[in-house]
Amino acid sequence: MSTSVICTDLSFAWPDGDVVVDRLTAVFGPGRTGLVGRNGSGKSTLLRLITGELTPTAGSITVTGRLGHLPQNLTLDTDSTVAEVLGTAEITAAIAAIERGAADEHHFAVVGDRWDIVERTRATLDRLGLAHLDTDRHLGDLSAGETVLLGLSAQFLHQPDVLLLDEPTNNLDERARAVVTEFLRSWKGAVVVVSHDREVLGGVDRIAELRDRSLTFYGGDVSHHEAVVAAQQRAAARTVRAAESDVERQQRELVAARATLARRVRYGRKQWDTKREPKVRMRKRQEDAEIAAGKHRVMRSEKLAQARQRLERAEHAVRSDREIRVDLPATAVPAGRHVLQLSDVELRNGPTVSLNVHGPERIALVGPNGAGKSTLLHTVVGDLTPRSGTVTTPVPARLLPQRLDTLDDTASAVQNVAAAAPGLTANAIRARLARFLLRGDLADLPVGELSGGERFRASLARLLLAEPEPQLLLLDEPTTDLDASSVRHLTRELASYPGALIVTSHDTAFLRTIGATRWLRLEGTLEHTEPV
Repeated sequence: MSTSVICTDLSFAWPDGDVVVDRLTAVFGPGRTGLVGRNGSGKSTLLRLITGELTPTAGSITVTGRLGHLPQNLTLDTDSTVAEVLGTAEITAAIAAIERGAADEHHFAVVGDRWDIVERTRATLDRLGLAHLDTDRHLGDLSAGETVLLGLSAQFLHQPDVLLLDEPTNNLDERARAVVTEFLRSWKGAVVVVSHDREVLGGVDRIAELRDRSLTFYGGDVSHHEAVVAAQQRAAARTVRAAESDVERQQRELVAARATLARRVRYGRKQWDTKREPKVRMRKRQEDAEIAAGKHRVMRSEKLAQARQRLERAEHAVRSDREIRVDLPATAVPAGRHVLQLSDVELRNGPTVSLNVHGPERIALVGPNGAGKSTLLHTVVGDLTPRSGTVTTPVPARLLPQRLDTLDDTASAVQNVAAAAPGLTANAIRARLARFLLRGDLADLPVGELSGGERFRASLARLLLAEPEPQLLLLDEPTTDLDASSVRHLTRELASYPGALIVTSHDTAFLRTIGATRWLRLEGTLEHTEPV
């Protein structure tokens, strides 16, 4: 039987009543399906429903074949070991026990036919550039990019029939992204991949867009999807204009009908007052006129209501995607002001760096996964202590981390922001969170229940609203969990930010757009490099 995922009349709502999908029926068959949609539309939730992590409110899900899942929040599980993520710990332990002479049948059952698991594990890790990892290392010691590659290694190793990937290229450097893209192109089973990465979505067979609680499939890759949607939106805009014209015409005709009725009433009263005709005939004529005018008015009112309904349907077809509204603090830094000094700082993972930053510089920090970029940023803000050297930050500095693990998962977005900005009232915090699309009940949910994109927005809000306002912003892969429209808005705000910036990103187009004035590459040493 062909590998597939079948959703039948699937509905799911959160306990607060927020509906994610409503009577959704869809089939994810063999091949590559790109699952797209706005931040917060429910993409990750749909994957969690398929895996069984969440239970549908109604309907059913049938999975044919072995299921694999790479979640978006893998980077937050810092206590897990490499072996646990790979799913090989129990197997290798059983092999070791057997080699020591244990004859327990349970060990042989665990191993099955996977006696070569150690060799295959090393080969898989080497393929993804992770040959340097020991299987007993913890995820907290790895970069976010290495953690994502490790999760992909687990899927390569076990080769499920149906594979669910949630933003698999997040935090990956160019080489690693190329490996992932090539892997997806060669996958023989069924893949459902949630991604904002155009290169990944350019290699899929079909696009499934989750929007307004339902799923729409488009044949072809992301370029075809965008072309179809653009054509639909042009047609929808024309329909709206025609519907608006129809509403205006019906309103004019209704006004004219009311004016005609009023004239007839005035004429009837005049005839009655002058008694130019018999009363019986005048009364009959007045009744007939009122009946006819009433029918005409009702007809015109109904036509106006129908025109308004057509306009409402037409407007609903026109997309009005929300995007975050980022208000960066207006913390201008004079051109000569000293904002950061690293003097022979030996980072926890080995490299020794020196760096001076003055004024409103905007530095692009690039380099491969695992080079120490995140470690450097955490060292600047004091989260990590260097092995040697000194770090001086004479201005308030704030870091938006890549792992997004600085939030209290048991507290709401409102409570997390309040902890960082005690001077703000709850109403002021809610108003600001609304600009990050965290409104109503969403702002009161425990952060641990938010999607990756929602969690990012809560972290960004907490960073920007913290007291005192930062004059040095450090952003670690800030576009990772944002949709295209929100990335555009963040880019515009960062381009006009008057403070100092240090930004790490594998999205070189983003770094160019925000106007990076200095490019630094960390790979063994910290060196000046030409803009990419």
